[in-house]
Amino acid sequence: MTTSDKDGAAELEKLNANLAKIEELTQRLAAALARKRPPNPALEAPGQELYAKALAAYWADAMANPARILEQQIGWWGKSLKHYIEATQTLARGKIAPPPDPGPKDRRFSNPLWDTHPWFNFIKQQYLMNAEAIETAVRGMEHLDPADKKRLEYFSRQIIDMMAPTNFFGTNPDALEKAVATEGESLVRGLENLVRDIEANNGDLLVTLADKNAFRVGQNLGTTEGAVVYRNRLIELIQYRPATAKVRAIPVVIFPPWINKFYILDLKPQNSLIRWLVEQGLTVFVVSWKNVDPSYRDVGMDAYVEEGFLTAIREARAITRQKQVNAVGYCIAGTTLALTLGLLHKRRDRSVNCATFLTTMTDFSDPGEIGVYLDNDFVDGIEQQASRDGILDRFYMSRTFSYLRSNDLIYQPAIRSYMLGEAPPAFDLLYWNGDGTNLPARMAVEYLRGLCQEDRLARGGYRICGQTVTLADVRVPLFAVACETDHIAAWRASLNGVLQMGSEDRTFVLAESGHIAGIVNPPSRDKYGHYTNDVLSDPETWKAGATHHSGSWWPRWGEWLAARSGRWVKAREPGDEAHPPLAPAPGTYVTEVPAAAQPS
Repeated sequence: MTTSDKDGAAELEKLNANLAKIEELTQRLAAALARKRPPNPALEAPGQELYAKALAAYWADAMANPARILEQQIGWWGKSLKHYIEATQTLARGKIAPPPDPGPKDRRFSNPLWDTHPWFNFIKQQYLMNAEAIETAVRGMEHLDPADKKRLEYFSRQIIDMMAPTNFFGTNPDALEKAVATEGESLVRGLENLVRDIEANNGDLLVTLADKNAFRVGQNLGTTEGAVVYRNRLIELIQYRPATAKVRAIPVVIFPPWINKFYILDLKPQNSLIRWLVEQGLTVFVVSWKNVDPSYRDVGMDAYVEEGFLTAIREARAITRQKQVNAVGYCIAGTTLALTLGLLHKRRDRSVNCATFLTTMTDFSDPGEIGVYLDNDFVDGIEQQASRDGILDRFYMSRTFSYLRSNDLIYQPAIRSYMLGEAPPAFDLLYWNGDGTNLPARMAVEYLRGLCQEDRLARGGYRICGQTVTLADVRVPLFAVACETDHIAAWRASLNGVLQMGSEDRTFVLAESGHIAGIVNPPSRDKYGHYTNDVLSDPETWKAGATHHSGSWWPRWGEWLAARSGRWVKAREPGDEAHPPLAPAPGTYVTEVPAAAQPS
């Protein structure tokens, strides 16, 4: 047998193996799709009312100013026709190259073929022209309510991004080149990745962002030494082992959001906020929230405040024998910390000495980009789904937050995984991002209706644990950190909430970057800076007068916290006689997998 024959036989064997693999994967895909939950149209897209309003506004604009509408249409047709003629004329002259490409540059089109190959360049330029035409048309709608226009702009952008030629195999040069170079092996691996993700989500598609085998919570994530010193049905309270001979008297109690897991603040030693605080000589407690199952359907905001916030504060005070703690709330837990502080004020309880709010919204009058999902069309759908399931499944929240950065968290990862057949990266932050939690049905609806939609905490008062509290009832010294490009908790909304709080001692810091990277920004990295302005005012005035500082905001906060943490005392080991260690940190709740939702 010649070398050529051997090569041919090897290629045939490889082809047959790939075909067999594809057949197996196709069967697995069909089985996984059969487990898909019944679709809820209210959670898939905005309601029909938005489309009706958009259509009515478009025709109203057309009737009021037909010349402008015609100008837009003729401009788009003119650009498209000119582009087509230039491309065909170039080819007719025998020049296998595209006509001049005016840009703009877009990192999705980084493959050189988008600029040098006539076919790919034509597709790219036409797509960008189409995108510009749609955005111009939507932006020019004058007969549409500003809130509806904001939603229309957002969802139009989602459609534009979804229809990018890079998202389709036949018009993605990277995927085509990889398929040829690997003799189709990349497509088999891509199908394998696709089937894996659909199986993992019971028939739904959620792109795996990070290598799930690269990390283990408690082994290479969440490794700061400590112990669970208290547990109830909602929380495990973790106390961390001291790193200094003496510590500040007043402990810090951190409340992370319960829509994700607490180890975002303790990823790796070099970027762990928890470890950094311990090294500053502070006694640190962290709440690890229960990842709930449908049996928690009737647990509401009152329970999260009483059994979560107030209980953690009480137990931390008892263990350290201190009258007060310094509390920290991150995101949704920051909002609920504000409720708790208002409740303590009403009860004349001074258990909290000072408070820190990280990327926290308490005024939802203008919630920013996340607001497009807070209208009745989506919230009604969430309420219906949660009522059926007993929980708001982590799948829906993860998908919603991913769409706020769809190119980064949906389309590009999908291209790498399904078209290029690449394994997800070993990236701790993305691993955490995919490790979401469920919310009790009642709590989720109470939060979305009362705090987000009706904005009661900032407007008239929110009823919690038998008291009506407002932002003016937040009276303790506070330090608030917002993030400049935050898609979830808009910094302007965060500042507007702080401005309404009743404290006479308020510090506001604006960190560069987004919801996570702006917070998880250790001094050693020296990556993102921050802004300060001692004169609190409306967001635009505040930002105009703010001073930019290089580096992390952590040291600035550390100094502020140290000044409010009391004298130095002998370092404390986790727990006491009444609070024996129940499990080593990071505890048991953080790794539990709750029972699946069952329709009621």
